[in-house]
Amino acid sequence: MTRRKSSKPSPLTSPPVPLTTEDSPLTPHLSPPLVAIIGRPNVGKSTLFNKILGVKTAIVDDVPGVTRDRNYADATYRQRTFRLVDTGGLDLSASDGMLALIRRQSEIAIAEADILIFLLDGRSGLTPSDHEVVRLLRGVTKPVFMAINKIDTPKSEPLIADFYQLGVDELYPVSAEHGIGVSELLDALYPLLRAADGTNELSQLPRIAVVGRPNVGKSTMINALLGEERVVVSDIPGTTRDPIDSLVTHAGKRYVFTDTAGIRRRGKIDRGIEGWSVLRSLRAIGRSDVAVLVLDGEEGVTEQDTKIAGAILKQGRACILWINKWDLRVGDAEARKNYELELHRRFPFLTWAPVLYGSALKSESARTVFAQIDDVYAMFTKRISTGTLNTWLQNILLVHPLPVRKGKPAKVTKSAFVTQVTTKPPAFALFVGHPENITPSYLRYLENQLRESYGFTGTPLRLLVRKK
Repeated sequence: MTRRKSSKPSPLTSPPVPLTTEDSPLTPHLSPPLVAIIGRPNVGKSTLFNKILGVKTAIVDDVPGVTRDRNYADATYRQRTFRLVDTGGLDLSASDGMLALIRRQSEIAIAEADILIFLLDGRSGLTPSDHEVVRLLRGVTKPVFMAINKIDTPKSEPLIADFYQLGVDELYPVSAEHGIGVSELLDALYPLLRAADGTNELSQLPRIAVVGRPNVGKSTMINALLGEERVVVSDIPGTTRDPIDSLVTHAGKRYVFTDTAGIRRRGKIDRGIEGWSVLRSLRAIGRSDVAVLVLDGEEGVTEQDTKIAGAILKQGRACILWINKWDLRVGDAEARKNYELELHRRFPFLTWAPVLYGSALKSESARTVFAQIDDVYAMFTKRISTGTLNTWLQNILLVHPLPVRKGKPAKVTKSAFVTQVTTKPPAFALFVGHPENITPSYLRYLENQLRESYGFTGTPLRLLVRKK
């Protein structure tokens, strides 16, 4: 399918007054250009986003308003890289409520992007909302590529005629669902992209997933750390749906933070959009280094918090407990003591996780998490030499020998050997003559001794028993 051209001058290339916004924390540090997909609700932006990436990163549904935040992902086309941004539906008539919040996120994406793909619905034809977006884009100096979606057969090509009245230089008919015309659209973007250097800068940075139940303040915390309205915040539970990555710079160090959808009890999760949101939240934990579990300081620790903490431990991620809304309990002298008792009761398996108290509404309070993240990430990636470990082990065996076998104590010298096999999380292989004699209680003892000797705050440890 070939793109259609119009001889009329493009209103999008007339002398503009550029939109302005505060620089995004993503922009100064990432060399690939930022390509934003914009358009009114339910025209197929997330479908096109997924098709360009080649993976189902964004949640897609026929219901308008599924995408709410700006969703970023790195993409490559013909050895050239760019950063793709999916946005919520741009409804310029919205002045309050969720649609207004989504509109704000789209406007920020327009302001920070280097290239815009304006997606329209070929089946619905040109609408008044589309005209409003075009008027908004007349004030934009950056390149704008107008793509007409849902043109999936030759019979549907006449639908493009309705869009000629916009007077643009070129139209790009596509079918985001079937991939038709997408390569032609990317070919048009190609001269504006930069050659890939073979490295992924973000993959080298610590990844922190902010997780928890709905409406405990996860998105508020992300915005406080960024100092901008990066994600939509609302009192409505379930506002966040896609896991949203944000690059944060603090004290000269950079981190990738992921805001995730709230994880409700399994029996209360609706099938469809919410089910996908929860699944992707769990996947976001798995691809992170550190999980910041946000708890409600006013409501207390719930059974669902325990299950989320269990998911963090199961996936072997480092963990920090952030007790949010603590400013509401400042006057309660016994509050912290009682809360810590509740944490020990609910999280006996996370005694190694540091606990922070604060308020996500206050940037200064939220940013205290950075120092703890640095400490925890250092432990999560810590490696101890084999010689040091075996000196430590022999000293341990002098005090607490290996469990006896058939009534005979094991010899201390050369009775066991230990080495660290990996990091993220730290894992150790313990080689003994009779692995069947090593009890869970003895492994817990060794783990506690490892933590006492080498720290390992905030990270799980793996102890694997192997036959010598």
